[in-house]
Amino acid sequence: MSITPSFQPVVPKLKRYTMETLLSRGVRLDGRKLDEVRKIEIVPGYIERAEGSALVRLGQTIVLAGVKTDIVAPFPDTPNEGVLVVHAEFVPLASPTFEPGPPDENAIELARVIDRSLREIKAVALDQLVLEPGKHVWRLFVDIYVLNHDGNLFDASMLAAMAALLSARLPVAVKTEDGYRVDRSRFTRVVPVNRRVVTVTLAKIAGKLVVDPTYEEEQVADTRMVVAVSDDGRIAGIQKTGMGDLEYREVLSAVAIAVNKASIYHKALEDMVLPYRAKMEEELRTEKTEEAAEGAAELQPAPHREHEESVEIAEVADEEGQSGGEGSGE
Repeated sequence: MSITPSFQPVVPKLKRYTMETLLSRGVRLDGRKLDEVRKIEIVPGYIERAEGSALVRLGQTIVLAGVKTDIVAPFPDTPNEGVLVVHAEFVPLASPTFEPGPPDENAIELARVIDRSLREIKAVALDQLVLEPGKHVWRLFVDIYVLNHDGNLFDASMLAAMAALLSARLPVAVKTEDGYRVDRSRFTRVVPVNRRVVTVTLAKIAGKLVVDPTYEEEQVADTRMVVAVSDDGRIAGIQKTGMGDLEYREVLSAVAIAVNKASIYHKALEDMVLPYRAKMEEELRTEKTEEAAEGAAELQPAPHREHEESVEIAEVADEEGQSGGEGSGE
């Protein structure tokens, strides 16, 4: 496989020695424990014009994800399911190692890991994105942009993609002679999500497994392992990256650590994204109720014209009677 050339900074031997010495004592260069995750911040709805979006900060790593929709024909082998497409792009300003141009092998690997993690656990209810079976379905584009690279792009990107999907809404599909067109000025419902899924990345450095590696730690790591875990504790996928090896016991240990630490990422989604999703659902329900009320008001029958005319005649007769009474008295 060809590798896109990039500038990989050489880690000084003294720093490498310091990192390995600290790890042998159960401490990392930034002061964290071996299994400690950096601070997480998730901002759902970050892009106003996207159907769904989220900005994620994992330590100093920053990733932005957006969701856009359109209507297409389904795949022949899945006529009763919508389409999900995941794309990742490493913005050159995010790191000296990122180069301009089409996505390289690392960006493609990142997109595929996230795509598989979502598909294997059926995170998105694709069967609920069908307009006409075999003819017209919704297609969801999940675009991931790395804005600042300080290590562990997998976990940050998975959080961003999941948060963007949880904050995404489906526009109105308007029936036409040729099929459907999308009306993005109105929305019908949130994107249906069956399960939430996150990834937990571990790096092997000097025989130690560390969670959520920084950029410097990734540079000296022998290998990395990415484990996708659903919100009900199931393994949704495993990916090994790097040239080093992992022993059988190390794989089992990495999976056990990942399942345990996944709860931290899921808690972040629950606290920072689910309230936003609930608010969107309430707003959509309110809009539908108001539209239904307006429609019902338009269907109300107008007052009968004959009744209005009889009232007017009666009022005129009363006025004439009063004026006539005053004249006869004089």
